[in-house]
Amino acid sequence: MALKAVHVSDVPNLDQVPENASFTLYSTRCSKGVDVGRIGFKIPKFMVVGHRGSGMNILQASDRRMKAIKENSLLSFNSAAQFPIDFIEFDVQVTKDDCPVIFHDNSILSEENGTVYEKRVTELSLSEFLRYGPQREPGNVGKSLFRKTKEGNILSWSVEKDDSLCTLEESFQLVNPSLGFNIELKFDDHIVYQQEHLIHVLRAILKVVFEHAKDRPIIFSTFQPDAALIVRKLQSTYPVFFLTNGGTEIFCDVRRNSLEEAMKLCLEGGLQGIVSEVKGIFRNPGAVTKIIEAKLSLLTYGKLNNVPEAVYLQHLMGVEGVIVDLVQEITESVSDMIKPLREEGEEEIQLEGEEQVQVKAKPQFSEKELSFLLKLIPELIQL
Repeated sequence: MALKAVHVSDVPNLDQVPENASFTLYSTRCSKGVDVGRIGFKIPKFMVVGHRGSGMNILQASDRRMKAIKENSLLSFNSAAQFPIDFIEFDVQVTKDDCPVIFHDNSILSEENGTVYEKRVTELSLSEFLRYGPQREPGNVGKSLFRKTKEGNILSWSVEKDDSLCTLEESFQLVNPSLGFNIELKFDDHIVYQQEHLIHVLRAILKVVFEHAKDRPIIFSTFQPDAALIVRKLQSTYPVFFLTNGGTEIFCDVRRNSLEEAMKLCLEGGLQGIVSEVKGIFRNPGAVTKIIEAKLSLLTYGKLNNVPEAVYLQHLMGVEGVIVDLVQEITESVSDMIKPLREEGEEEIQLEGEEQVQVKAKPQFSEKELSFLLKLIPELIQL
């Protein structure tokens, strides 16, 4: 179903958003000084972002790490903060009484009298939403939670460390302040959204952000092209990235079908960057150079970002950061593989007490060797 085009020039600015509100794309692990008022800003270091906190839940996976901690929860967010990551990514939707909540799926599945039913998150009130899953009040029992796989199987949402559902406001209040937030503005791919509805939802989210963000770094991202353009129009304080499958899936809206279309949307709409499915850039490595030349930032997401070698290759290609599920493993790998060097091609010497410690230098690839790698990858990742 095609998405309705929005005339962004008709979108009013948010009067309550101060023009001088603080923004720097940094955390305690990033440097300051990023200017969001222009397209050509750069992320100051290779960035690792925790997907839905400490990683998404895949209930049918044999890997216990994929069901260790409830995704998109305060517990998951603060668990991720134990490792040297810069941002956490999470999904925000707005309830029918205008409260931004954190939840990935469009619908919540539960069971009543032996029958599994589902309700859309956006059709629930805040109080109804919070009744699902573990409850914070002692003695209260929440409604059971289930999840539907892509294959249509319904599984009990059981994880080793469970936690309550939460709101966007609570995340600002209760999550380690060193973490930046990559807030994905979540919309249903199968719904045609009217401009008025998008503005209403985005205003509700922005209100919470500007009331509670303080100095916390924020990035907005969304797969919904019109929402990306509108949130950029509504505020100029925080960067807006366009999420794309990078051509790995095809949609009725052509703006979603390639990295080239994503770049076009960003340049025309004044967006600051692209977040692509990692397979999209591996299948079309030439687009990375074009994105960099256009002075757009580039992050990636996807299962391959849980493979250290794939992450390192992206670093060589010029990708500025990765959204990952295996936070501990990838942060350790990045720390080991990607180190600042005193001089190009030389080993860095660090002092520990009276001992000198050699740190691995970045491997050097000729343009011919790197070109070979980039040509090989699309053959390995079949369409």
